[in-house]
Amino acid sequence: MSELQHGPLEDRHRALGASFAEFGGWLMPVSYAGTVAEHNATRNTVGLFDVSHLGKATVRGAGAAGFVNATLTNDLGRISPGQAQYTLCCNESGGVIDDLIAYYVADDEIFLVPNAANTAAVVSVLQEVAPAGVTVTDEHRSRAVLAVQGPRSTEVVAGLGLPTEMDYMAFADADFAGVSVRVCRSGYTGEHGFELLPEWDSAEVVFDALVAAVTEAGGELAGLGARDTLRTEMGYPLHGHELSPTISPLQARCGWAIGWKKESFLGRDALLAEKAAGPARLLRGLRATGRGVLRADLAVLDGDRRVGVTTSGTFSPTLKTGIALALIDVEAGVQDGAQLTVDVRGRAVECEVVTPPFVTAKTR
Repeated sequence: MSELQHGPLEDRHRALGASFAEFGGWLMPVSYAGTVAEHNATRNTVGLFDVSHLGKATVRGAGAAGFVNATLTNDLGRISPGQAQYTLCCNESGGVIDDLIAYYVADDEIFLVPNAANTAAVVSVLQEVAPAGVTVTDEHRSRAVLAVQGPRSTEVVAGLGLPTEMDYMAFADADFAGVSVRVCRSGYTGEHGFELLPEWDSAEVVFDALVAAVTEAGGELAGLGARDTLRTEMGYPLHGHELSPTISPLQARCGWAIGWKKESFLGRDALLAEKAAGPARLLRGLRATGRGVLRADLAVLDGDRRVGVTTSGTFSPTLKTGIALALIDVEAGVQDGAQLTVDVRGRAVECEVVTPPFVTAKTR
């Protein structure tokens, strides 16, 4: 996408006082009341996020589920219609073209939610290898995506008469005020929550009702700033940071999202070889014990020796200190509890090595 794209609720966000920034080719709300306030509201009460920039695509036709299962990494055979699954689209060298959610609608229909900037690439890859009778369609503007996350998320969603009694990573299609809404027990914050996917052109009907319900519950509208601090605390990967065409799922600790016993998926041979040899680097967490703000693309040092690079970094509102995710060379022999430093503009910030997540997940 060469031009900046706009979501269906931009006017609503402006009226509510949001600040905006470009992300993945889209103009998106970054904050309303402030990232820390929005982060804490999501952890303690409830936060409402508009992430409609996320892509949407549909694979249809006889054998659609089997085709997706033979192409993406995770084993779609582990789930059934009405369930969703985190999975990866890899290249032949084992790098990650994108990570995405696959909704198993039926044997002949799989609905995909890729990252915004990678939607066209995922659709193109699938179209190139799709068998006769299976179609892959980019439907980026078919549905908005509204994430309701936090301890009071069930109260908010149920208050709209929408389904909430589903297992984690299960979904149901419902109706709200004449608008079709797909409701999934999922999220990107580590909190109990839901992702609602209403029809794009009618998204404001659902959004307005959610704003009122979240406000009544003592929650906050939240932007991409809080979404990033929340996911970093959980150690969740962000494509382009912890995952990329040159960073494999194994390096990013996402090997659990690979169906190793499947006969085929894109990148299978390379990933099996990497698994057998062991990845050369591994994603670790760094918790600052010294003062300083950690960011991405900073050198990680063990004494004078460079042993890795940060992939994401932020201030943790929950822990009240700097945290980062980093790819650390396995040969360096770094273990949890080790003390490393991060070079922040020529100043060494002391950090403790930990295995993510930094905080306890409450998704289930």
